[in-house]
Amino acid sequence: MARKIVPIISVIAISALGVLFLYDTSSYNEKQLSQTFDVDAIYYESQGIVEITYTDYSQKTSSVVLEILGMEETFQKTFSANSFVERIEFDSPPKYGWKIHPITLSVEHEEFGKIGIKTEIHSENESQPTVIFST
Repeated sequence: MARKIVPIISVIAISALGVLFLYDTSSYNEKQLSQTFDVDAIYYESQGIVEITYTDYSQKTSSVVLEILGMEETFQKTFSANSFVERIEFDSPPKYGWKIHPITLSVEHEEFGKIGIKTEIHSENESQPTVIFST
């Protein structure tokens, strides 16, 4: 019974986080942020890894906290670079789909201040999901 409840609670909690990102009022427009930041998370099945890439074209990132939610132990790592590539092992796609493991980044930026970025993992043969920004 508990095994069935944990994935359901994870999906509900992650959905709630998504709603917070969507309804945040922003002083910067989505187009400006999407032209400044490039974020992607691709699952390579043949290698059993998820490759997360981050690039700040303005070169004004002070720090980035990367998190992968919905895991037994949340993955978290801090970077102090304008770009990075992080590879995390995943033996197989999750039973309930990649939506239960959203990728969130908390970016400290010299121009924009604190920016939240959220995306989802996708397989290499799928198109990139929408990237959501919040300020």
